[in-house]
Amino acid sequence: LEDVQDAFDFCFKVHYQPGEDRNRDPQYAQQLQALQAKLQRLDQQRREVLAQMQQLLGRSETLRELLQEELGGWRERQQRSCLGAPTNTHLHPLETWFTRLGQGLFQLRQLLRALSDLHRKVTYERDPLVAETPLLEQRLQEQLTHLLKSAFVVEQQPSTPNPCKRPLVLRTGSKFSARARLLVRLHDRNHHMEAKIHIDRSGPCHEPPAHPRGFRKFNILTSSSKTLLAGDSPQEGLVCDFQYLTLKEQKDSRSGKGGKGASEGPMAVTEELHLITFTLAYAYCGLELELETSTLPFVIISNNNQFSSAWASILWFNMLSSDPKAQHFFSAPPPAPWPRLAEVLSWQFESVAERGLSQDHLLMMAEKLFGKA
Repeated sequence: LEDVQDAFDFCFKVHYQPGEDRNRDPQYAQQLQALQAKLQRLDQQRREVLAQMQQLLGRSETLRELLQEELGGWRERQQRSCLGAPTNTHLHPLETWFTRLGQGLFQLRQLLRALSDLHRKVTYERDPLVAETPLLEQRLQEQLTHLLKSAFVVEQQPSTPNPCKRPLVLRTGSKFSARARLLVRLHDRNHHMEAKIHIDRSGPCHEPPAHPRGFRKFNILTSSSKTLLAGDSPQEGLVCDFQYLTLKEQKDSRSGKGGKGASEGPMAVTEELHLITFTLAYAYCGLELELETSTLPFVIISNNNQFSSAWASILWFNMLSSDPKAQHFFSAPPPAPWPRLAEVLSWQFESVAERGLSQDHLLMMAEKLFGKA
């Protein structure tokens, strides 16, 4: 396309001479005809290139929707794995697919910039680049934004280093870790991407008006930010790995000696659900975005006596909730159907005993709970 445009531009500057009366010159008429033919060819090729880009953007949109379905499946598997289910939660295939699609979209972005450069050099009446290029740029920008925002995921949910403990139950003063990953492995080596973590960034959502006092508030004592340097190994991917984090409850100085103050909430502490949010300042090829992702809700306890109740809350939430950010889930918790509860109980046994519960085991437990039919 650039060669065709250069040939037209050269001939136009050499042969087209406005203002001179050469209409009766047969040689000049032939030159104008040849020039018109070159312009038609240039216009046709520009339209073909734009049509191909439209087609590619349509295909990339279809692929992005497919990746969203795959990512949704991975999130469900991760949630089940937190409950002990034997499932594959490796991110390498998704990371490969997201990165390839990101590469393709950024290449289209470079091609659109090249088309804009060609348009600035040569334009004409009814130039298709004038009308269609801005629309393509907007569509491509939207696709890149959606892809990158969905590609920022929590790879490791908050958990303590003790292998006997369950994930998503944390204790004040005890160390825990969490990790997020950007599945699009493309970054600007001249830009340091800073990742930050926040606990209950927006506060519990949809708080019932009957409970004006909110949940307990906590501070992250250790470093809550990390810079991903350009020298990070590409084999490791783009990872925000926060380790040795600790939580401390905020105390209300107005509560007085012996008062619960800020810790006095609308429900038991083992039913309070908290969230950690990761934010990442992303930049690549001139595109800058703030990406955000959140953990599954977790429970914060202050002593080991609360662990069983806290784990029951985590089990019940992940078994029944369709909203991963429903922090007020236990203000009106739904009942669980026995087949679903039986499946989760079997996962619990399998995660520690390497075998699940048989039908006889489950029948015995059901009779203990509900009596014989």
